[in-house]
Amino acid sequence: MKRFLILIIPVLILAGCNNRNSIRITGTAKDTPGQQIYITRMDVDSPIKIDSSEIKKDGRFRFRIKATEPDFYQVGYSASEFVTLLASPGEDIRLEFGNARLSDDYTVSGSEGSSLVRELDLRLINTRNRLDSLSRIYEALADKPEFKEQGPLIEDEYREIVKDERLFSINFILNNLSSLATVKALYQKFNDDSYVFYQVRDLQYFKIATDSLKKYYHGSKHTLALEEFFKKGMDNFYARQLEQLTSSIPETKLDPDLTDIKGKRIALSSLKGKYVLLSFWSAGSKDCIAENLQLKEYYKIYKRKGFEIYQINLDQDEAQWKEAVRFDELPWINTREDDPLNPKNARLYNVKTLPANFLYDPEGNIIALNIHGRNLQIKLDQLFNNQ
Repeated sequence: MKRFLILIIPVLILAGCNNRNSIRITGTAKDTPGQQIYITRMDVDSPIKIDSSEIKKDGRFRFRIKATEPDFYQVGYSASEFVTLLASPGEDIRLEFGNARLSDDYTVSGSEGSSLVRELDLRLINTRNRLDSLSRIYEALADKPEFKEQGPLIEDEYREIVKDERLFSINFILNNLSSLATVKALYQKFNDDSYVFYQVRDLQYFKIATDSLKKYYHGSKHTLALEEFFKKGMDNFYARQLEQLTSSIPETKLDPDLTDIKGKRIALSSLKGKYVLLSFWSAGSKDCIAENLQLKEYYKIYKRKGFEIYQINLDQDEAQWKEAVRFDELPWINTREDDPLNPKNARLYNVKTLPANFLYDPEGNIIALNIHGRNLQIKLDQLFNNQ
């Protein structure tokens, strides 16, 4: 008996290991015997077909796939007829398809992530149907006398439905921050051209989700892609903000004209014809001091090639600023806000953290912002050594 137990225990251990490194999917589909059903894995935004199965006479099908981390899968008949699963290693998932379109008529069990995805999908399908119905009514009324009265009411109802879907998705994200289902919630679309999350302030939800998912799925390709999307979104946001700023105020207001350490007033615009790094800093910031020492090396290399630095200090203590400039022997143009308690230039450039900088080309156009360290060195090398 003992020998029998000794033999069977390794078998059980191996079976357990296999289950932990695989996902089992079984299901039934009505009235589709002999039809092929496929499973694809979503490689961020590209589907990769990994297996197919023929639906048996009794409507049953099954898949067993190797997996080491939670991932998104599509199970269905084609690229347009499928359901989405969020499956984790070790799960035994049960699918049941009805007679209607797959995404409208299915149940899933054995997978918490997949149940959350189904909740999202069914909600969005219902919202899309309501919006489509309103659009058809709106178009039908377009040429009729009653449009003047009813048209605005339909528009208001349409906006309310969109708003409700957005609020639902926000609550879903905040209540499921430990699930990759939040990734799907963030990228939902009403149609090919309209995302549920489209407002600039929605970037905060990408930030919240990114920070949370990094704790649970640090190496996941979906987490990394979400983090990259957030970074690009913020870069675009700052770029648009700066563009709006420069187009909404007279050009002269984005031209600092300040007193340098010797008491001479110098305007940034007087440096046209050179590549100029406009830099904001504080003598009380260790990061600013460290960057200044690094800038000295770059300045030494590129000054003779047409590089200049115009630095604006934000310290209230004028003596502290002057002492820092002299102590570190900063060789470029050193200026200070006329009224540090009311830093007009820092506000115009929307400076939020220090150090901050803006790189100008010889024509006076901003070509980069907040570019530091190695990235700044590479940029300067491209500008001056590829001429």
